Amino acid sequence: MGTGSGGRPLAAYVCMITPFDASGALDESGVIDLCRRLGDAGVGAYLGSASPGEGYALNLAETARLYELALDAAAGRIPVRGMGVEPHTPSELRPLVQLAESVGLDAMQLYAVDAGHANKLTPGEIERYYRDLLEAMRIDAALSSHVFNGLLSLELVGALLDDYPHIVAINCTSPELGYLSQLIELVDGRADIHVGGPMQALTAVALGAQGFLCTEGNLAPKLCRGVIDAMTRRDLDAAFTHYRQIIGLMTINRWPGGSMRFLKTAMKILGLPGWHLRAPFEALDTQSEAHVARELRALGIAEWGLVD
Repeated sequence: MGTGSGGRPLAAYVCMITPFDASGALDESGVIDLCRRLGDAGVGAYLGSASPGEGYALNLAETARLYELALDAAAGRIPVRGMGVEPHTPSELRPLVQLAESVGLDAMQLYAVDAGHANKLTPGEIERYYRDLLEAMRIDAALSSHVFNGLLSLELVGALLDDYPHIVAINCTSPELGYLSQLIELVDGRADIHVGGPMQALTAVALGAQGFLCTEGNLAPKLCRGVIDAMTRRDLDAAFTHYRQIIGLMTINRWPGGSMRFLKTAMKILGLPGWHLRAPFEALDTQSEAHVARELRALGIAEWGLVD
């Protein structure tokens, strides 16, 4: 259990929030603090996502600064990758890829196209979209296969892996374990496979994947690393204990439609910088904040030092 398919090491990645200050500006010290905590814990970072990273609220200059600060603060201890947002056209994503290249991020994720009004691309259009981006990329790529915006066909994944060795990861977010199992078998160690969210973390590793992505690591990165370390040393009791705590943390969030509201409320309670939101998102009300505070204390996660 110490490695996934192909002998590749296990890992956890955090889909980072973007820290803002009370004025709504990028909180540079908050970015540095968060990335140092991730580096200390040994969990990788994905930057600038739509949720929880509020990536659509960032202009290119702010995104570039976010990338620079994160890379510098991580100081080579962990992989730092761009996650980006769902583009409407390839030309919308290219500037983010170019920023990631110019800053020197380790990789850039390629989301599927959001064609708007529930429009769907044909298989040929989808393939051309990925090939156009991959042909021009000068850094490693991660592919997103997401139930909300388009699971990649296994045929396409195989073809892209055959032609583009700089694809280093596939981030798979789907409740379909059959699809995940077939994807792992197809990839066969040629790239890392991480599942989106902690829900399938143990199952995915058992099937041969390399780990998971999560938002909970913004709050408890050492806990997320604890799951990986326990599975690496085949300590199932410890893995189950850490896993239960991560799922407990995840299920505090009962406010659908944007994980950043819950995460930033929890950051405020825990005294972490950068907990402000940008419009159109608004903070949870005081009653909800009190509920989150009670639930966080009840979890008793060691790295917080909270006493119930």
